[in-house]
Amino acid sequence: MPTKQDQNSPKAALNSKLREFFLDQLQDIYWAEKKLVKTLPKLSEAAHSDELRAAFDSHLTETEGHVSRVEQVFEILGEKAEAKECPALKGIAEEGEDIIDETDDNTAQRDVGLIFAGQKAEHYEIATYGALIQLAKDMGQNEIADLLSQTLTEEKKADEKLTELAMNGINREAAQEVAE
Repeated sequence: MPTKQDQNSPKAALNSKLREFFLDQLQDIYWAEKKLVKTLPKLSEAAHSDELRAAFDSHLTETEGHVSRVEQVFEILGEKAEAKECPALKGIAEEGEDIIDETDDNTAQRDVGLIFAGQKAEHYEIATYGALIQLAKDMGQNEIADLLSQTLTEEKKADEKLTELAMNGINREAAQEVAE
């Protein structure tokens, strides 16, 4: 029978239910990041504000890095990088497409909606990465925790940037637009 010390060792975690769950959630966020690589250019193209467009473009570059980091995590774990459809982000992406379809071109109203969609995605990612970091630490995988922490920091900054854009003019501009 394993001792308590054996159960707490990183080696024990390599064949555990916790590792199994971690991998499942890693596959989920891998799919989400890859979906965002496809979605962010659509959001950028639909944006009215140059600043919002630039924020989406900048985050696209970061998101490509997030995909790469998740692939590194799979590699560290000795696993093949596989994506599993993420229902949450799939829904958020569809909602973003609906916002584009249901708002007028070149309006601040559309930008407000795009910020909403972007922040919903960021908050999902922030929650997921925060939980994955803790699981990695619990499994004794500090290198993985450090990699994922880099991504979490970038996700938080992207969320802050979207809030800043909303507060510094986009919301006020939309409030000035006349509803038809």
